[in-house]
Amino acid sequence: MKEETHLEPWLIIVLTVAAFLIGGGISGFIMFRRGIESRKKNAEAQFESAEKEAARIVSEAKEKAATAKKAALLEAKEESYKLRENAEKEIQKLRSDAERELKERRSELTKSERRLTQKEENLDRKTDKIERLEESLNARNENVKKKLAEADDLKVKQQEKLEEISGYTSDQAKELLLSQLDGELSHEKAVKILAYEQKLKDECDDKARSVIALAISRLASETVSELTVSVVPLPNDEMKGRIIGREGRNIRTLEQLTGVDLIIDDTPEAITLSSQDRVRREIARIALEKLIQDGRIHPTRIEETVERARREVEQKIKREGEHACLDTNVNGLSPELVKLLGRLYFRTSYSQNVLIHSIEVAHLSGIMASELGVDAAMARRAGLLHDIGKALTHEIEGSHVAIGVEVCKKYKENAEIIHAVEAHHGDVECRSVIAALVQAADAVSAARPAARSENYESYIKRLQKLEEICTDYDGVEKSYAIQAGREIRILIKPEVVNDEKMIVLAREISQRIENEVEYPGQIKINLIRESRVVDYAK
Repeated sequence: MKEETHLEPWLIIVLTVAAFLIGGGISGFIMFRRGIESRKKNAEAQFESAEKEAARIVSEAKEKAATAKKAALLEAKEESYKLRENAEKEIQKLRSDAERELKERRSELTKSERRLTQKEENLDRKTDKIERLEESLNARNENVKKKLAEADDLKVKQQEKLEEISGYTSDQAKELLLSQLDGELSHEKAVKILAYEQKLKDECDDKARSVIALAISRLASETVSELTVSVVPLPNDEMKGRIIGREGRNIRTLEQLTGVDLIIDDTPEAITLSSQDRVRREIARIALEKLIQDGRIHPTRIEETVERARREVEQKIKREGEHACLDTNVNGLSPELVKLLGRLYFRTSYSQNVLIHSIEVAHLSGIMASELGVDAAMARRAGLLHDIGKALTHEIEGSHVAIGVEVCKKYKENAEIIHAVEAHHGDVECRSVIAALVQAADAVSAARPAARSENYESYIKRLQKLEEICTDYDGVEKSYAIQAGREIRILIKPEVVNDEKMIVLAREISQRIENEVEYPGQIKINLIRESRVVDYAK
């Protein structure tokens, strides 16, 4: 195909004009006509080539789209196949787990059904047995009731016959017999108790020694030696004899006035004071040191010195309370509350000093309150007073929490502080932030390493229980548990209990201790009855 010659439009126009000018009008028109046809052919040729190019581009696009569509379909099919495989695997796994769990539950249900069946059978057998026993008991009860009725009738007839013979009614006869037998029974009972005790002593002497030795080896531990005794130094060993006095009157007076056991042994130039009560032990220590320094040792002087020592201890209690308030920056406490705080210095709980523990709780409560934005002064006050009831547990019955609440109410403390005292052991639910802080601080102070010892606290409680049992009886003036709880010294009112009744009283106390108190070895009950006459020359 020949390529057509394409002339520019402007050239055609020029040629046409030239033709008109040169060759005339007709030839110029012919040339103009040819130029127009030439332009038309060129345009048609360009349009045709553009259509072909467009068709080619469309066909290529369709081929690419078809190819991409096939690839996407393949990828989708592969992804669908993978998802289906994973789903089938998960379903199979869940199905196997469900089957295994179902089997386990079925086996458990089977076992439970077997156990229930066995229990039902056992219950049926027991029920039958109980029914048979009830029938037999009912029959026996009927027989017993008949016999009791017969015995009552016989007793009434005998009583009427005796009243006719004696000429006394039953009440008059009882009063007469009791009045006659009162003195005889007391004497005979005392004699029998003495004989019985002597027999036991003779038969069990060796065993008692071994038991006492075992008890001493167990109780003579670090806790007892460090926490329940004090050692008073002496200028020389001759002072021991002066402290004992003629026939032991000096040491006996000192022990009775203080309630402390004085141990005078072979230890050179030293005397040991033993008591679970730190206040008693401190009074005895101060009094003994003053007597040794003075040199005049006799019962009257001992009484005066013990009284002065008691006043000194009271002053020390007051100072310790004031120091605790100053240390914790707690102001405005009642003077009586300050004294009660000072008494906590001589009080321990599980071998932990209660006053030091209260100061720790006050500081901890104040620090935590400051961190939380709560009233720190109120928190310290509540922490210092939370165990105030322990100062009076020896004098008032009840828990130290209840006693502390009553004391705080008595001295007009804030209601929030009273609630903190009441809630610090969880007896009531905490209704304030300060109560929760005091409870937490109390637990922290008590739980630190080596803060408390359970064995020592149980030992102290046993000694207190022994003294409480003894003071429950009429005619007992004072009682002291000494020798680490192996001996109880009881001071008797001579005008209430005579010598014969002392033997009966000692036996009753020993039996009650055996029934109510757990202790190793044996406990010696030592009753002291002393008559004293005092007169003044004017």
